[in-house]
Amino acid sequence: MSGRPNARAWLAPRASALTAYQVPRHGAPIDLYLDGNEGLTPPPGLLAALGEASVDVVRRYPSARALEARLAARHGVEPERVLVAAGGDDAIDRLCRAVLAEGRTLVLPVPTFEMIARYGRLAGADVIEVPWGDGPYPARAVAAQTDARTGLVVLVSPNNPTGRVATVDDLHAVAAAGALVLVDLAYVEFGDEALWRAALDLPNTVVIRTLSKAHGLAGLRVGYAVGPVEVIEAMRASGAPYAVSGPSLWLAGRWLDQGADAVARFVGEVKQERAGLATTLRALGADVPDSEANFVFARLPSPAAALWTRDALAGLGVAVRAWPGRAGLDDALRVTVPGDADQHARLVAGLSAALRPQALLFDLDGVLADVSGSYRRCIVETAASYGVAVSGDDIVAIKHAGNANNDWVVTHRLLAARGMDVPYDEVRARFEALYHGDPARPGLHETESLIEAHAALAALATHYPLAIVTGRPRRDADRFLARFDLARLFTAVITMDDAPLKPDPAPVRLALARLGVTDAWMIGDTPDDVRAARAAGVVPLGVTAPLARLGVADAWMIGDTSDDVRAARAAGVVPLGVTAPGEPYASAEPALTAAGAARVLTTWTGLLALLDLLPGAHGGPARWPARTP
Repeated sequence: MSGRPNARAWLAPRASALTAYQVPRHGAPIDLYLDGNEGLTPPPGLLAALGEASVDVVRRYPSARALEARLAARHGVEPERVLVAAGGDDAIDRLCRAVLAEGRTLVLPVPTFEMIARYGRLAGADVIEVPWGDGPYPARAVAAQTDARTGLVVLVSPNNPTGRVATVDDLHAVAAAGALVLVDLAYVEFGDEALWRAALDLPNTVVIRTLSKAHGLAGLRVGYAVGPVEVIEAMRASGAPYAVSGPSLWLAGRWLDQGADAVARFVGEVKQERAGLATTLRALGADVPDSEANFVFARLPSPAAALWTRDALAGLGVAVRAWPGRAGLDDALRVTVPGDADQHARLVAGLSAALRPQALLFDLDGVLADVSGSYRRCIVETAASYGVAVSGDDIVAIKHAGNANNDWVVTHRLLAARGMDVPYDEVRARFEALYHGDPARPGLHETESLIEAHAALAALATHYPLAIVTGRPRRDADRFLARFDLARLFTAVITMDDAPLKPDPAPVRLALARLGVTDAWMIGDTPDDVRAARAAGVVPLGVTAPLARLGVADAWMIGDTSDDVRAARAAGVVPLGVTAPGEPYASAEPALTAAGAARVLTTWTGLLALLDLLPGAHGGPARWPARTP
């Protein structure tokens, strides 16, 4: 045999068609995860208590029998009816393998927990999907699909991802058809537990519970099933004999003994916050059904609006669940209720900023002002005056490293990196002489141009208060704004003379205070801009270039000045900008995303399109002037 074998040919047909379960997440740094429905945070003492356990907890193969007996006593059933598994999904997988096969069907209301259909298909069953929309559980439709071929009927309540619930009457209706019923109650602690007792009393149900949600032990992977003895024994035989680790079993037992009060308080807080979160989302234009889980399901006006909301929250360090490209869910979000007052306040503030901005903040250089021939050139020429050659890549690298919002400092750092021990004040003086010029030589500031048409900014200013947050000195900022008749459009202009430099959030907060607003977006072109906005609770948008492709063309032109760009545009040629010799604008995108930008835009059209996504946005796309060369 020669060459590399086709490894996919070894796979079973059922497996070859699958992709691994993966939550699609934004690339921004996240510190508040509200996309997985994990529960409360157990006290640190729980992990510390593991030191009390015998070393046999890790030395010997584990047995779940003691925990099964404890759960059986807790719920008033025989121990033989309880199986502890590696999370609720392991219990579901075992059940599917135990009762499903080719020729049998799985009747599944959808949308619901997506792993159930996967496990059913892997077991060989045909999955019959029954739509469960905004109304009650479709008991009649489910019963109608139940026949002699049915191996399993599914009832998930509260349902994931919608939070909808089934009633005891619904359960009795589907159970009366005679098939085995999987009753997934992963979120039951947050709703009405009457369904739990009713399910235990029926002879043809297997009930799934978990310690991953209300109990906050998702990382331990401990769930359990309660059902008929014969089915539980078949499930026990349909998976690994030691599925749950010894430390997980020990910690789960300790938490069941000691955590009841903490869990009850957490559930109460979630229920209170859940109502408030639903009210907030509805006020922001989302369609939010009632939920009895630890999350809220919200439909936005469009798939693009849902994805933007996810991205905007990610820009603020908050992850929520979205389903981009998935039919029936692509316009929706699922937001975990934190159960913590501070986190809840942060979430609500983030949603307001994402969907109802009161103002727009702009960095100046690289966003409104093309400084490729001024500040960038000053860096290069100042370094050259000391015999040091600096490239565009050098400048970009130091900008992307952060704490580089002052080009005097950037120049001094570049010189120091080449071993030049030069006084900072001297570097600054040479830089300023180049920038401002003298009677013998025009200052490089005269090369600056306005990146976007004045009309676009004027249109924005009629709908939103605008502010500039820049690292420029006041004199430089005011001169640029006056030259291009922009000063009247900006209610606040924050410069290095007013507050510490970005990434410190102080200048962004000062802009908010002067505008008298709390919710805003900020557009910047460096990681420092993004980090400052995030820290101030302002949605950060990155911009990589002042240039854009203008329709179809037969050629591209690469240039590093505004004149190059204008000439290309006038000729109908696609202009590709570089910020300095050899440095493409697009290379900034990974750095901006890594810093936390909600989106990285290449054109102003992208900003206007985002504003038009907002629920209740005034006017629609027609209100924005067409881009002009």
